[in-house]
Amino acid sequence: MFTFLPITLMLYYIAPRGIRNLVLLVISLVFYAWGEPVYVFLMMFTTLFDFFMGLIIDKYRGYNMSKIIFILTIVVNLGILGFFKYYGFVIENINTLFSLNISYSQLPLPIGISFYTFQTLSYVVDVYLNKVALQRSIVSFSLYVSMFPQLVAGPIVRYSDVDYQIDNRKESINKFGEGAQRFIQGLGKKVLFANNIGMLFTSIQALDISSISVLTSWLGIIAYTLQIYFDFSGYSDMAIGLGKMFGFEFIENFNYPYVSKSVTEFWRRWHISLGSWFREYVYIPLGGNRCSVANQVRNLFIVWFLTGLWHGSSWNFIVWGLYYGAILFIEKVFLKNILENIPSIIRHTYTMILVMIGWVFFANDSMVNALEYIKTMFGLNGNKFIDTTFIYYLYTNIIILIPIILCSTPLVNIVYKKIVYKKKWGRILGLAINAIILFVATAYLVNATYNPFLYFRF
Repeated sequence: MFTFLPITLMLYYIAPRGIRNLVLLVISLVFYAWGEPVYVFLMMFTTLFDFFMGLIIDKYRGYNMSKIIFILTIVVNLGILGFFKYYGFVIENINTLFSLNISYSQLPLPIGISFYTFQTLSYVVDVYLNKVALQRSIVSFSLYVSMFPQLVAGPIVRYSDVDYQIDNRKESINKFGEGAQRFIQGLGKKVLFANNIGMLFTSIQALDISSISVLTSWLGIIAYTLQIYFDFSGYSDMAIGLGKMFGFEFIENFNYPYVSKSVTEFWRRWHISLGSWFREYVYIPLGGNRCSVANQVRNLFIVWFLTGLWHGSSWNFIVWGLYYGAILFIEKVFLKNILENIPSIIRHTYTMILVMIGWVFFANDSMVNALEYIKTMFGLNGNKFIDTTFIYYLYTNIIILIPIILCSTPLVNIVYKKIVYKKKWGRILGLAINAIILFVATAYLVNATYNPFLYFRF
């Protein structure tokens, strides 16, 4: 924030427009290499490989060679992702299934590999299907893959979303200001909200699950539910804000998912870029809704199995994905009309309970721990309904819980925009609010321990 970013902005804006892509590319590679001094070469290989495969696919369009190269490119990309992300998971399950003892070393996961692999795949697929124009500039394509604002945790930017912007974007002082504001607000979400409410979940998770009360377990998962939203949406806001500062318009990744009144609606509002990627490149090619009911069910569960697997090499993520696949199927086939005819508060409560149960699978490292936690939530372990631990944690965190819950709805943003953009003195107030957020967030960062974004591990 106070070294890399100012230097980057200075170098970018003093550079002639014709070389700004090159400047931003070099800066992005330095940014990634700082955290991944070895795996930066893996990302560079993926970038160069997909760029040249795109050229070959286009050159032999209409011939079998194009299809062969396309399939090869998909296999290589997914092979690299699978090797680094699922190698240990596969060996571990083979050992368990066949009572073997194959030794292996768990490979460190390259930062952002799930995100940049999906981005390059979107380009290759769209070139093969002739949906986008071929990118003939290696600099422009490399910038698309490695752009530092959204490189490590999204949003997943499909090539079709930015192909025109890469070489034709327009920077402006207004867009820069909007970007700076969005960046600061995302920083506040992460540092002031996610990190602080995350400490509540960490404290409750460290307790013996067999001894905590029902309400304590619910308080813990409510804290995690808020933490993961503000952590991930905070990163997305920072990425979108930084993109604006360089003239880019990235797609929105969140749209207040916790106001949803069905799980189907929740997934239209949560991690929008991932959902749209799977819909465009997996669900629709499989046949989507335009096939028999049996095939629709198959397509749905394939997508949600892959969605769970994408998040991590663990059975709890796979179960999490299939859990949502089952709920979405039930809503689509059985509950759609019922949900539309019951009060909103009941629909919202139903949705949030199911979402929080899903987060239990997401937050725990093992299925055993997740199931034990869920049993405690519903009083199936014989635990007390309420205890002094719950009262203590609620009392000491209520001051932060209330504003966090309010900010997870559109209410605060609506009020903010009405004041800042419609009152004469609103701009000054908006500037003051953002300055305070930046100052307080910086103070927290100076005194805090390392607290990475949750989605860095994916």
